[in-house]
Amino acid sequence: MATWSTMMLQDANSPLMEQLSFFHDHSMMILTMITIMVSYLLATTMFNKMINRYLLEGQTIELIWTMLPAVMLVFIALPSLRLLYLMDEVNNPMLTIKSIGHQWYWSYEYSDFQNIEFDSYMKPMSELEQNEFRLLDVDNRIMLPMNTQIRILVTATDVLHSWAMPSLGIKVDATPGRINQSSFMMMRPGLMYGQCSEICGANHSFMPIVIESIPMEFFIKWLNSN
Repeated sequence: MATWSTMMLQDANSPLMEQLSFFHDHSMMILTMITIMVSYLLATTMFNKMINRYLLEGQTIELIWTMLPAVMLVFIALPSLRLLYLMDEVNNPMLTIKSIGHQWYWSYEYSDFQNIEFDSYMKPMSELEQNEFRLLDVDNRIMLPMNTQIRILVTATDVLHSWAMPSLGIKVDATPGRINQSSFMMMRPGLMYGQCSEICGANHSFMPIVIESIPMEFFIKWLNSN
């Protein structure tokens, strides 16, 4: 069961990731139907003894096996294009944070507030608590309010990085000299884990990302304490 669960997507915590999960299931169903149909036709072709050496063409069947894949591609392409548009859209954010990739850690700035910025390093094994994950937990988590439209600006200071949070359906390249942006909204409280998904050097695998989603009143208290 544990092996099967590792093949699945992470539990969605944003409307966009929910739509991506639905699109994944939709595409896999179409691919399964294609595989079954092609396997059946291949098996019947190999094992039946009905042949006709004088059959030179069959325009009807040729039209069918040309049009059918085209129709299936349309059923995949339309929801895919819709999702691409939604992923690129930034809808009136209530909060903006900036993520800066370094070799090899992340730093964050809360652009809407003064003097709220910090570095986020991976926790060494000697400092891990009993309920924390090795190679995934950090010393300073990103605290963000749930049910709030959030914009994230991503850049880097040295080499290419990539800010990825699978449970939110976000992956943004961090490029030196360029600021990329994306947006998300978290639907429930909890911890979400991500990592740098660009091979950025020797310690590429030691750049985890942790977001703690909290209610707005707790977020305001956290702001006041910083």
